[in-house]
Formats: sequence, structure tokens, C-alpha cells
Amino acid sequence: MDANATHAHPTAIDFHGKTIVITGAAGDIGFATAQYLGHLGARIGLLDLDPEKTQAAAKTLTQQGITNAYFIADVTNPEQVKNAIDHLSHTLGPIHGLFNNAGYQGHFSPTHTYPLDDFNRVMHINVTGAFTVMSAIARHMITHGGGAIVNTASMAAVGGPPNMIAYATSKAALIGMTQTASKDLAPYQIRVNAISPAYMGPGFMWTRQVELQAAAGSQYFDACPDNVAEQMIQSIPMRRYGHINEIVGAVAFLLSDTSSYITGVNLPISGGIL
Repeated sequence: MDANATHAHPTAIDFHGKTIVITGAAGDIGFATAQYLGHLGARIGLLDLDPEKTQAAAKTLTQQGITNAYFIADVTNPEQVKNAIDHLSHTLGPIHGLFNNAGYQGHFSPTHTYPLDDFNRVMHINVTGAFTVMSAIARHMITHGGGAIVNTASMAAVGGPPNMIAYATSKAALIGMTQTASKDLAPYQIRVNAISPAYMGPGFMWTRQVELQAAAGSQYFDACPDNVAEQMIQSIPMRRYGHINEIVGAVAFLLSDTSSYITGVNLPISGGIL
């Protein structure tokens, strides 16, 4: 490619003619992203471990006129991941983008009492699983001219929240993985970026985090969930939690041609928490 070549700047984000695979697709963030990208023209490949929720998500997308296919797979199982990619690419066409979003938050307890089995589980899903999917998709993209990958990290990786040693460690690893992969895959026209949300609500994840921090008996948070929620809000410069649609918009940007010269970036979606 000519280093001096110019590229027309797209006027709007457009995914018509592109296939995007989403892991953790049956969860709140994954499904919201599937809907948004689908309405922007993408063909959506849903990959998740939960059969009922994934089938329901696929049915809803179909009812909304969004072309999609799904595959039930464990992201830590290389054979299942390969079969998923084969099925989704055969059904929908070559894969242009990956939202590598499957993850597990784990227990809430301090470092000295954190259970090793859960630490290993968090690392296996969030790190090994993310690598397994990303590397397999990268091999597919190399044979089809490139693409874009967005990994879901977290501000926990850089902020060091109490009682979340496994989750914070796993997401820090994912940021490092993103940066190295961006360099390894750049010669193949594959961009790799990460997003790092913080304090997203309302819903299950917000409520779970508030309640578990309150129950953990930490010196950093009150024992009353309502007070914990207020403490969290006050720690955010914008003084509110984020909404899923604010994650979705960032993912769409990083997967789109609008961000064609952006790779190796970890984008905070955090209301000013850095």
C-alpha cells in the first residue's frame, strides 16, 4: 500500500455488506450492540454459551429485520470457537469485525481471601477466552483482507478497585493483549482496540456491583447498598453512571471505517474516571 495514499473520509458509520461477530452476545451489552450494528446494516453473528438467551436474541433480531446467525460455544474451547467461525462465516459471509465481549466478573473479596479457583476461572474466561477468539478470528481475517477487533476491557484494569483482584488483573492483561495484537496484526490490515467502561447502569451489573461491594465489608465502601451507590456516583467526574448505548456507540466507531487509522487504543468510557 502507498504510504501517501489518501482515503475518502466516510460521512457516517455504515456496516452494510459487513459481517460482525459478537461474543457474549446474549448479555445486555452484547445484545444492545448487535441491535445497533444491525440497524446500521451489519449482518450479525451471535456467539454465546447460553442457548435459550442466544436463541431469543436471534429471534428478536430477525423480527427487527436484521440478518443474523448464532452459534452456541464456550470461548475457552478452541474447537468450538473454530466451529463457530466456520458456521457464522459460511452462513453470513466473511467476517469483517469482532466485538470480543464475553467475560466474567467473578467474586468480590479482598486479595488475601480471594478464592484461587474463582481467580483461575476469571482468568480463563476473560484472558484465555478472549485470546482464543481473537486469534482464531485474526486467522480468518488474514485470509479475507483484514478487519477490526474490539476487546472489552474495563477501567478496573487501571483503577485498582478493591475486592476485584481477579477481574482487574484479567482486564489489565486484556489491554496488554490488545496493544501487542495491534502491532502483530497491523501488517494484515487488522485493527485491534479495546474499550474500558466504568460504572454502567442501571441494571443487573450495576446492582450486583453495588450489593457485593457493600457486603464485602471493605473500608472503602459503606455497608449499605444505597450509600455505596452514592459513593460510586460521587467518584465519577460527570456524577452519573454510564448507559449501555454509550458503550455501543464507541464500539460501532472502533469497528467502522471511520476509525480506519486507529489501532492499539484503549478507550475509556468512564465519565471522566482515568
